[in-house]
Order: sequence, then structure tokens, then C-alpha cells
Amino acid sequence: MKRFLNCTASDFAEMNGVQLKQSIQASEGRVMVSEVFGNASLYPGLTNAEYAAAFGADLILLNLFDVNQPSIEGVSVEDPIQVVGELKRLIGRPVGINLEPVDPSADEAETLDLLPQGRTASPESLDQAKKLGVDFVCFTGNPKTGVTNDAILHSVKQAKELFGEDVMIIAGKMHGAGVKNEVGSGIVSPEVAAGFAKAGADVVLLPSVGSVPGATLETTQQLIQAVQSQGALAMTAIGTSQEGAAKETIQQMALYNKMAGADLHHTGDAGEHGISVPENIMDYSIAIRGKRHTYVRMAASVNR
Repeated sequence: MKRFLNCTASDFAEMNGVQLKQSIQASEGRVMVSEVFGNASLYPGLTNAEYAAAFGADLILLNLFDVNQPSIEGVSVEDPIQVVGELKRLIGRPVGINLEPVDPSADEAETLDLLPQGRTASPESLDQAKKLGVDFVCFTGNPKTGVTNDAILHSVKQAKELFGEDVMIIAGKMHGAGVKNEVGSGIVSPEVAAGFAKAGADVVLLPSVGSVPGATLETTQQLIQAVQSQGALAMTAIGTSQEGAAKETIQQMALYNKMAGADLHHTGDAGEHGISVPENIMDYSIAIRGKRHTYVRMAASVNR
């Protein structure tokens, strides 16, 4: 198995979920994940995924994606079931989607949004995601959705049974998602993070250092160690609009996350129009792996 840093589009096309995880693990904390809106575009004519990939993103995570009405701004296909496959062809990167494990019993911190079923982590949505050909699924919560850690754990168990080795599973919260008792330093504990891994998550998502109150280098390192001790990878996520912060802020967060032991580094979609500030993807990437690997990822042809 080649490390992710040395893989090109033809390598990604042959990977299943287990192989993708192994390839990422071999890259020693130098893999970038960019979350983007699929139903918006920074500038007309292209997808947000293409902009993110052009600035150094390794994996693309589609947010607000409805598996029952699959469409991506800038992608034209005859059959909607082909839309994810066409995006992967265009960018030569692994592509995944967010599905949200909404908890009807969540203790609401604010008025919650009502989500369409195709965005929730229902068994039907999981089955449809597999049919769409996604490389990974991320169980997390957008603001005002009422996603809880208990509901995420339940979804991980269901997905592991359905996906097997085919689809990589990411799970965790990057902010409170509208739940009163899961905010700040209380979003996740080492026990909860380890529980996601034990249940079958390949990657556990954790708040980036400096993104939510209480997310210090020390506490994030403890969470990451709990995850990795169970054989899973850890992904630090910026989901607090700091993907639109100053270059210096991004560079500082990047280095702290790497010091904490992150295997993957995520930037969110709230920097520009449904995407991180593109330069921030590049600056983050350079901070954790230098210009060599950043420029190679930016420049490599999708025909390789």
C-alpha cells in the first residue's frame, strides 16, 4: 500500500475504505480534508471541490448533500446516481459526504432545524450513500441539528455492518450542533472518542486545537491518544468559521494539531461561499507538510 502522499488519481480509484485508511495512516499526519458545499460554488462554472483540490486538499467532504436528491453545483450528469462518480473523475480525489445522526431526545440549546431524510444518518440514507459510490461517510452535526454523541455511536454501528471494508467511516462532533450539554470542552471525552473507534469508526473527528472553548493542545492530545489506542485515526476539524481567519491563525492551529498527533486535518466550509478561504487550505497544508507535498498535490494531473 502506497502512502497517501505518493498516491495519484489512479491509485485512489482502486482503494476501498480499509486501504484508504492504511494509506492515510502511512502519511504520518500530513493529509488534508476540505469540507465544501456541494450545492454552491465560489465562482460559476466549477465546483467548490475543484477549487479546494486546486489549493491542496487531499479528500473532499460534501456538506448539505441530500442522498435522495443527489446534485452538485457545476456537475452535469444524465443520471443523478452518477454525480459523485463524475466529481471523483473531475478532481481525482476521494470524495465523501456528511450524514447527520439527529437525536430526537437531544437537550436543545437553540431552535433546531428540520432536516430532509436524505441528509440524516438513516439506514435508507446509508444504503443510498453506498450506491452513490462515496469513498467515506462522516457522521457529524451542522449547527442547529440536534446531533448527539449517542446518536453518532448508533450510526457508526449501523454503518460498519452495512459498509464492511468498502467505505471509510468518520465520526464525531466539531461543535455543539445545537445540543445544550455537548458544548465547549464537553463536546467529547476520551471515553466517548474511544467508544466511536471501538464501534467501528475508522477515523474519529475532534475539534481542532483553538476552535472551541477548552480545546487546548493538552486536551486534544489526550483525545487523540484515546482514539489511536483503539486502532482508529484522528482528524482535527475546524468547523467554527475560523477557516476564514487570518493566515497566521490557520498556521498556528495547523502546527498545534500536528503536535497533538492528528492523522488528518480538516478545514470547514464557512470561509467563503461554501468553502474554506482557498489560500487557507494551502497555508495549512504548507504548515504541516511543506511546499513539496503541497505543490505536488496541487499540480498533479487527474490523468496520472
